[in-house]
Amino acid sequence: MVKTARKDALENRARIVEVARREIAASSTAELRLNAVAKEAGVGQGTLYRHFPTREALLVEVYRQEVDDLVDLAPRLLESAEPVDALARWFDRVAEYARVKRGVLAAVEASVWRDLTMHSLGPIGDAITLLLDAGRAAGQIREDVDAGDVIVLIGYLARLDEDEWDRRAHRPLHIVLDGLRRRGACSTAL
Repeated sequence: MVKTARKDALENRARIVEVARREIAASSTAELRLNAVAKEAGVGQGTLYRHFPTREALLVEVYRQEVDDLVDLAPRLLESAEPVDALARWFDRVAEYARVKRGVLAAVEASVWRDLTMHSLGPIGDAITLLLDAGRAAGQIREDVDAGDVIVLIGYLARLDEDEWDRRAHRPLHIVLDGLRRRGACSTAL
């Protein structure tokens, strides 16, 4: 019986986080209504508050999961795609991540977002380094770029307004990817 309760609790937590992530990604405002999240996740408000005692705790967990998913994706992409194609696919996911990050950062106080940023820069930098190193080893990525360069270049995503998102989120990533390519390396689309 304990295992079932534990499994149910983990499933409830995962549903709450996923619903909150979808709400944040779909919203053009910083508002996240916890009662609506609980209802859509199919749990009571008490269950939500047992897992996430504050709105900020839920937002932090959504963000941390986004970072972890983004970082975990890099090696999986390299298993099934050429390095530049893997980087292009990873950039597609970066755009989704940035939309959630923007929503979370708009919704939390400055002290919390500083902690979130510290959590993401190291692991995301590691994921970028993995992709860049694979691309360099395959002769597809320039030798003179590093993860810090890429983080600066993709930082524009956090500053896009919602009404610009569809038009401007992905196209500049194509430009970044083209700039990362070693001259003479074949082009692939994002």
